[in-house]
Amino acid sequence: MSLILDNRGLEPPQPMMRVMEALETLKENEVLTIINDRKPMFLYEHLEMEGCKHETSENEDGSFTIKIRR
Repeated sequence: MSLILDNRGLEPPQPMMRVMEALETLKENEVLTIINDRKPMFLYEHLEMEGCKHETSENEDGSFTIKIRR
């Protein structure tokens, strides 16, 4: 199963709050895909503390896609 959060156009701290809520429901082997206007630098440390793996790629429009797995 995969969940997609499009956080483009949202002002901080809304994107981080939405990601934290989605992470609470993320089960093992599920993928949470986030699309952000910028790299979520503060998120990476939290993901590592939670034992999540993440992969970030830059999109053609300058936004970033972050895929998170437990």
